[in-house]
Amino acid sequence: MRPILRLVLLAGVVATPAVAQPHKAAAAAKPAAAASASNAPKQLGKFEDWVAATHQESGATVCYAFTRAQSSAPSLPGRGEVVLTVTERPTGRDAVAISAGFPYPQGATVTVQVDQSGYDFYTAGRNAFARDGKAAVVAFQKGSRAIARSPGPKDQQITDTFSLTGFSAAYAATVKACPPK
Repeated sequence: MRPILRLVLLAGVVATPAVAQPHKAAAAAKPAAAASASNAPKQLGKFEDWVAATHQESGATVCYAFTRAQSSAPSLPGRGEVVLTVTERPTGRDAVAISAGFPYPQGATVTVQVDQSGYDFYTAGRNAFARDGKAAVVAFQKGSRAIARSPGPKDQQITDTFSLTGFSAAYAATVKACPPK
């Protein structure tokens, strides 16, 4: 599974409460849960509109901060969650991605505007990735919102708005938990 897709799926696990299981099912699941508990996402904290978390990937700790879109227009029936994520790995820093909740058209480009600056993201399937993650992170630390504009299904122009309130604190928590080497 693509690493960013895995992160987005794991982000949903961190942000949603566990569902109660019947007693017998829970007892049977304990050995399996114990084995995968080390891979389970661990929330570092909630920082206003952002959440910071970690998980294990191939024996290494991966740290990430994420937020969900505050608004999206137009509304698309059946659209999945729209999530903006910044990831820190031992093998790569400041990976910025958007999970769109729909597949982008082949070769599509997404533009993310923070204040007066625009940042290009390339697309692959349901995800868009910043061409310059470091520049996007610097802008996120200074800005109050990020507006992503992208082509959507049926030649629609999609606009997703993300709050940047709490980003700096969430980012600091991920860098502290996964410092650069």
